[in-house]
Amino acid sequence: MPTTISPQDLDGLLKGSSPFALIDVRETGEYNNAHIPGASLIPRRDLEAQMADAVPHSATPVVLCDDDARRATLAGATLEGLGYSDVSVLDGGINRWVTQEYPTEWGVNVPSKDFGEKVEVVHHVPEIDAVELQERIDSGEEIVILDTRTPEEYQRLCIPGGRSVPGAELALRITDITREMSDDATVVINCAGRTRSIIGTRVLQRMGLPNVVGLKNGTAGWSLAGYSLESGADRLELPDLSEEGIAAAEAYADRLAEEDGVQYIDADGLQALMARRSDETVYLVDVRTTEEYAAGHIPGFRWFAGGQAVQRSDEVAVVKNCPIVFCCDGRARATITASWYRQMGHEHVYALHGGTGEWQRAGNSLEQGHSPTQALGMDEARSKIRMLAPSEVPSAADASITLVGTSGGPAAYVRGAEAPAADAVIIFVGTSQQFAEAHVPGSRWVPRGWLEAQIAGVASDKAVPVVVTCVDGVASTFAGATLADEGYADVSVLEGGVNAWRQAGRDVEQGLSGVMSTPADVVPAGTDRGYADMMNYLRWEEELGRKYES
Repeated sequence: MPTTISPQDLDGLLKGSSPFALIDVRETGEYNNAHIPGASLIPRRDLEAQMADAVPHSATPVVLCDDDARRATLAGATLEGLGYSDVSVLDGGINRWVTQEYPTEWGVNVPSKDFGEKVEVVHHVPEIDAVELQERIDSGEEIVILDTRTPEEYQRLCIPGGRSVPGAELALRITDITREMSDDATVVINCAGRTRSIIGTRVLQRMGLPNVVGLKNGTAGWSLAGYSLESGADRLELPDLSEEGIAAAEAYADRLAEEDGVQYIDADGLQALMARRSDETVYLVDVRTTEEYAAGHIPGFRWFAGGQAVQRSDEVAVVKNCPIVFCCDGRARATITASWYRQMGHEHVYALHGGTGEWQRAGNSLEQGHSPTQALGMDEARSKIRMLAPSEVPSAADASITLVGTSGGPAAYVRGAEAPAADAVIIFVGTSQQFAEAHVPGSRWVPRGWLEAQIAGVASDKAVPVVVTCVDGVASTFAGATLADEGYADVSVLEGGVNAWRQAGRDVEQGLSGVMSTPADVVPAGTDRGYADMMNYLRWEEELGRKYES
């Protein structure tokens, strides 16, 4: 069993310089409401899938927390079973942390958002609001709108006429983008809210580009001003790189490296850092586009687009105070991303000078494709349960199945004369949002984080067959193994999850069927928020910067 750590000792770790990870294992909604500053979010249901990337060295000290230490203790046992040798649980959880008057904060990706607001205040990053932007467009001014979010976010909803240029690509592509513009044109940088707009605008401001502004509050601000967003935009193609554009970006990167303390390394230096991974956590991050990464990347490097790496720094660098190496094809994108990390306070930040080309020139090879990280412990988990094809899983949608109500207990399924004596209970262990979007008809929602505490409410008899489902079959496999360890005698898992179920042409049920209280596990983002929630969120983000005002 994991040891406990007191709030006082955890506070000392957070103020120190030793490598360690503080992981909050609650759900996103709970974390959003209040969490310990410096805690990274990995819900318990995702631990096996995310830990290999989040904490790649298994001897790294890991502190787990939740509200009262119950789920963190279960999660600690899981990590120890996966080979993590230095796991502790915050004694009494966040409840005791607060009782002893240690601070909490709310929101997600707060380190990056707080930093973004600091950048805007300290460097007087220029901005334009939605109303003024629309007036200038209507007046016929030449306006170029560059959306720094992911291509997927951009295609979903964007400012009408905007063009997709993910954040890490801005400095590299801007010289060639501006060839198409007049000297009087205004460049407007936007994202969903504030942070990526501010960061992108600051990149071009520091690069010396005239007439550049950030769209205040991004697509959210545009919607709040009463304007419509465009859906399905196809302006995704990035301009071809010219020698002039590359030279300008690399000269800018070299200046940032000198001014911000980014350390350049060559292939030999990279190999020396990679060798240290057997003794400590060293993050290796490729910040190019996903297409470039798939075409050829350095073995061991994880793909994380540069703009997102800045936006979600607490997800990239879960272990504090450890080395981080960024790589691209040359040095511009890696160095610019690394400079942001240096400005955020990370000490040991490196960029591979020459990128993948330098690696190959040193006689090393590249890997192709995206190789998803194998969830830790998957083989052992599968050995404890049976995997079922969609055709083998009963559901209330089957004509040959009768849904039988039991007094005070779960619904059961009877498949004609061939039905077993005890009938299957089907549960879904993903998020409430995933459950509402699609689940096997008749399923009950039992979130994995609370599985041991809530399973008796739907399957009190451990002899009753239980079929475990989720979206893709990963979390459900581990949840099924947990139930087997808890003594359930007949546990099976839907292979491939609801995704496979739908691909097999099976009907799904939608909505929060049987959920009697408001879930607290999902936080809406961007324009998915209601107007009041959107306004409060944007005010909160802006308020983060007040402390930096002189």
